[in-house]
Amino acid sequence: MSPLTLSTSSATALRADAVVVGVAKGAKGPELAPGAEGVDKAFGGKLARVLDSLGAAGGEGEITKLPAPAEGLKAPVVVAVGLGRAPAKGGAYEPEALRRAAGAAARALAGTEKAGFALPLADVPSVAAVAEGALLGAYTFTAYRGTEDKNAKDAKAGKNGKAGKGGKDAGKGGAPLAEIVLVGGKPRDKAHKTAVERAQVLAAEVHRARDLINTPSNALDPAAFAAEVEKAGREHKLKVEVLDEKALAKGGYGGILGVGQGSEAPPRLVRIAYTHPKAKKSLAYVGKGITYDSGGISLKPAGYNETMKCDMSGAAAVFGAVVAAARLGLRVNVTGWLALAENMPSGAATRPGDVLTMYSGRTVEVLNTDAEGRLVLADALTRACEESPDAVVDVATLTGAMVVALGDRTFGIMANDDAFRTSLFELAGEAGEDAWPMPAPEHLRETIDSPVADLKNIGGRMGGGLLAGVFLAEFVAEGTTWAHLDIAGPAFNESGPYGYTPKGGTGSAVRTLLALAERTAAGDLG
Repeated sequence: MSPLTLSTSSATALRADAVVVGVAKGAKGPELAPGAEGVDKAFGGKLARVLDSLGAAGGEGEITKLPAPAEGLKAPVVVAVGLGRAPAKGGAYEPEALRRAAGAAARALAGTEKAGFALPLADVPSVAAVAEGALLGAYTFTAYRGTEDKNAKDAKAGKNGKAGKGGKDAGKGGAPLAEIVLVGGKPRDKAHKTAVERAQVLAAEVHRARDLINTPSNALDPAAFAAEVEKAGREHKLKVEVLDEKALAKGGYGGILGVGQGSEAPPRLVRIAYTHPKAKKSLAYVGKGITYDSGGISLKPAGYNETMKCDMSGAAAVFGAVVAAARLGLRVNVTGWLALAENMPSGAATRPGDVLTMYSGRTVEVLNTDAEGRLVLADALTRACEESPDAVVDVATLTGAMVVALGDRTFGIMANDDAFRTSLFELAGEAGEDAWPMPAPEHLRETIDSPVADLKNIGGRMGGGLLAGVFLAEFVAEGTTWAHLDIAGPAFNESGPYGYTPKGGTGSAVRTLLALAERTAAGDLG
């Protein structure tokens, strides 16, 4: 990951390849944001006018590059990034506006060695936002590009490799911005240093999730994913337990086994636990980890399979959040449960109409094998509740219906406690992740009654996203606070990159889960 430092140097004196300034949409044209004063002076006080003549309006994420004046700046290039509408006089820029602008600038500077960010740093939240945005924007996944990369050779040969890392040593033109400097930061200020350190951990774990999501399924099956967790566990001194197919059969995990039995790559249930000696609260995070989803016997149609390596995004988010909590030393116990399986059609695969006996002992009639995520999550939820955590949150790319309801950038939140759902919604917003609270109508429960088993894994056609959550609620222990995050929309970006969000895996929900752990550690669990 790109190193980031705070610097008291001025934007004009910093020796770098580029300097980034902010520009906003003002009432009479583009307005320079705080931090750009020195650069503006080098342009004779006419930088806003120059940007206006180049067509820059200050719209969110807008990038305008221009050569620096012959004198007055050490950096040869100035990058003006749009912040959106300027705040009212005396007002401050919202953290998310700064986060997105810094990310857009970092993406625009891919392949650059060093850049100074002279964006508004009015307070500690601003420092944190610019740091997060720049680090999250400085990401590329290039593990399978270039003839010199071993992983790329293995991929071409059809061999299994390890999860790749999007690094600066990748192929030509693929390297992210190599070094980030926050101009106007205070390197000796404890609050500034803490904000940057947190941003570095957060970005590293979001990148970890992105790397896993972007890794092709032939290199990341359940066993390979479990091995990555074990590796991280050793590095960060976390307790990791892996249940293989034999242990799953012995334990009666019929949901996970039923989904994975059609694949030659057997399933796994992974537990990764961080404990703090002074913790008073505990959280359980449960992630859907379908390393490839063909739909099983209920095969997906052409055009819907190509990105299904991303169906383990929930498990990736849980993994990253637990490691982040550990690296930050939060006073809360956080346990991650990764339900890993590959959903494939074969002679051994679960058939529509089959009945599975779940870990809870309840039976489920499988009417659609492409509604598999709720089956693996059900087993993991039951197991997680056995440890009596103060709250359980599951994360999954669960339903296309949630994407239809909320679009590609917003995840849905369901819960069995209104206050907890509200807390998660607020935390997601503060973290910079778009989310929306969703209901769990009681009348939907009867639609998943089965004539031959306790439940069936699908209900009526309408309200599919809500039905999935209603199904999962059946496997949450009575009295346990629970929430469900359906990240099917924002987990994998199939369109162009924007802000700090790359094309491909996004690491959705890592920031929200970490924010929940931080609030819980502070004693504010709602």
